[in-house]
Amino acid sequence: MSKVYFTKEITPENLIKIYEKVGINLKGNVAVKLHSGEKGNRNYLKPEFVKPLVDYVGGTVVECNTAYAGARNTTEKHKELIKEHEWDKYFKFDLMDEEGPDMVLDIPNGKILKKNYVGKNLANYDSMLVLSHFKGHAMGGYGGALKQLSIGCASSAGKSLIHTAGKTNDQYKLWDNLPEQDKFLEAMADAAESVNNHFKDNIVYINVMKNLSVDCDCDGNASAPCMQDIGILASTDPIAVDQACLDLVYNSNDEGKDKLIERIESRHGVHTIEAASELGFGERNYELIEF
Repeated sequence: MSKVYFTKEITPENLIKIYEKVGINLKGNVAVKLHSGEKGNRNYLKPEFVKPLVDYVGGTVVECNTAYAGARNTTEKHKELIKEHEWDKYFKFDLMDEEGPDMVLDIPNGKILKKNYVGKNLANYDSMLVLSHFKGHAMGGYGGALKQLSIGCASSAGKSLIHTAGKTNDQYKLWDNLPEQDKFLEAMADAAESVNNHFKDNIVYINVMKNLSVDCDCDGNASAPCMQDIGILASTDPIAVDQACLDLVYNSNDEGKDKLIERIESRHGVHTIEAASELGFGERNYELIEF
């Protein structure tokens, strides 16, 4: 079984401790993939919270442009928001698809997608720390490690391809080509596998279960958190760490969990985990190790 480490105390210091528990020393040029937060969103992980860990691994914070209208769908606007949210004040910051052409990752055994389009600067990194804010998501049901790997690392074109289950990579045609829900989730799993496999053993996943809203950090008008904070989880297995987060929500005594569970189930969110498990780059069975 995969090992998933867990602490209930959410602090910058415990981000470092839980990274150390995983036992992988990320080497070389380290990308730290996180969500920079849409304009108006208040729930995303803030720069000052993650700074000690980013400094500890000597990482560069990386992001990609979005494929929907907002403050992050062009390089110019995204860079303005990065300054507004003070990411560039604390870290080296790399908008990986600032310039094309995209880097293309093959997915030979993908169920929906055979190629994934990611920011071309991904090629500049030797290892990756996927630092995810676990929460709900309007389209995927929930957002965690698998979403960061897939939609998070994808360029605007790649995001469009995932959301449309391979129909188009044109962000301006995305909303006219939305597929059956499960196909979208399976496309997410395909894309996630390609990034996981690109880094092989040089990747670590940390999920932070705080500010548990039903909405994603990509929502500029996200709902307030519906549950109390739960903790921090870490693993080398993105499937196991996401499954553990879902289990902690379902097993919680917090009455607010019903709202988050409704969001997850109404979008069949667990199917992303099911599809990823079928691809075989992780497993749903895990040992939860609390400290």
